[in-house]
Amino acid sequence: METEEYPKVYIYRRIVQAKLFIDSNYANKIDVDNISDEAFFSKFHFIRLFKSIYGKTPHQYLKFVRIEKAKQLLKTENSVTTICFSVGFDSLSSFSGLFKSTTGESPSAYSKRHRETKMKIHKKPLAFVPSCYAYQHGWLENSNFEEASK
Repeated sequence: METEEYPKVYIYRRIVQAKLFIDSNYANKIDVDNISDEAFFSKFHFIRLFKSIYGKTPHQYLKFVRIEKAKQLLKTENSVTTICFSVGFDSLSSFSGLFKSTTGESPSAYSKRHRETKMKIHKKPLAFVPSCYAYQHGWLENSNFEEASK
């Protein structure tokens, strides 16, 4: 029984190693060839194994990681162009198109929405406290809380 499980664990570790490679090198120019080399598999066998474990092809996962990192960075004051290239995209138009198809809004609209929310929180932080939390802590009994949250 141990001899049957050993190859599966070994294969799984190599796939996880490739995923970690993507996670740490997403900003670099990497492709499926680089990633499969990292796991010591042929390209097509690697793609099948990766998808069976993670539910996405390595390329789909790479795009996912890049978009998630871009979403984090778009909440900062950096420009869309700077963020596009810093997460590993070569083209602003391909980044914007993929971002919009993934999130439903353009990178600039996403960034603007988060900046506006951040400003609103800064101006009236109590307005963003859930009422159930405020109720549990007795804040709703204080009329100043209701006025401050408006």
